[in-house]
Amino acid sequence: MDLGRGGSMLLSLAVVLCMSLAGSASEIKVGFYSESCPTAEYIVKEELDKAFKASAGIGADLLRLHFHDCFVGGCEASILVDSTKGNIAEKDAPPNETFEDEVFDVIDTIKTRLEATCKRTVSCADIIAFAARDSVVHYGGKYYSVPSGRKDGRKSIAKETVDLPPPTFNLNQLTTLFASKGLNRDDLVALSGAHTIGVAHCPSFADRLYNYSGTLKGDPSLDYGYAKQLKRECPPGNTVNEVDMDPQSSLTFDSSFYKAVTTHRGLFTSDQALMSTPATAYKVSQYAKKPNLFKKKFATSMVKMGKIGVLTGKQGNVRANCRVINYS
Repeated sequence: MDLGRGGSMLLSLAVVLCMSLAGSASEIKVGFYSESCPTAEYIVKEELDKAFKASAGIGADLLRLHFHDCFVGGCEASILVDSTKGNIAEKDAPPNETFEDEVFDVIDTIKTRLEATCKRTVSCADIIAFAARDSVVHYGGKYYSVPSGRKDGRKSIAKETVDLPPPTFNLNQLTTLFASKGLNRDDLVALSGAHTIGVAHCPSFADRLYNYSGTLKGDPSLDYGYAKQLKRECPPGNTVNEVDMDPQSSLTFDSSFYKAVTTHRGLFTSDQALMSTPATAYKVSQYAKKPNLFKKKFATSMVKMGKIGVLTGKQGNVRANCRVINYS
């Protein structure tokens, strides 16, 4: 695996970090609430079904919420915490400012029901993980069992969101970052498929249209027709418009994202970067041709991602309110 300059040192550090991250992951398990709150996953799904009727695209944000939570300090619900007078929390950092209030509201609704049914039992971190899985299934992805038993964290700091990969990253940068979280390039290619659902704001890819790598020109690798379409939807300087990340089927969890990437129609630089090496390009082409293979691998990588930096036992606790840290 070519990690670029300094890659071997970064990989060694990543191995050490992954060993520490995996320590508590072994304590989470499928069916953790089978006795303490047997209806937990049912309640999550029931409330999500209501949310989907009110907002068809909310599941894409719930899936992104899980990713953004796990990559910053581990899967411990720090992304749900509100800022206070003395602290700017993760949700108010630039990478997370595009989350709509309704995303956090549906988590609150689920938590309220769970607290009424099983007080201080089901963590906010597990709610995020269940909601992400159910969102994938809702749009047509593969069901997978979610190991649970995570505890909620006691901090949420905006500046720590530097661990989130920007859409401008190349393959080596993405590989290094994913390796630091215990994920390999196969996981990277599979998890990128989450871009088959949801929308993106114009600023996240405007550089590819108007100033790629400081050239004041568009990215020459971007399909001309697609670039022309994007320019109509995102004129220079526009910061509010949104476009579908997968124009062919933005509310269907399928392999059309990979088909787009193979034809130079990946929206982000990080999407198109998947074609940078023969090995990753092969994976992209396989997923484009075999949607069931993609869905299976995506499910496997989601379970793996859901084990990043989890807190168990006395390492964390269960918040009564997902927006407020419980320091006890």
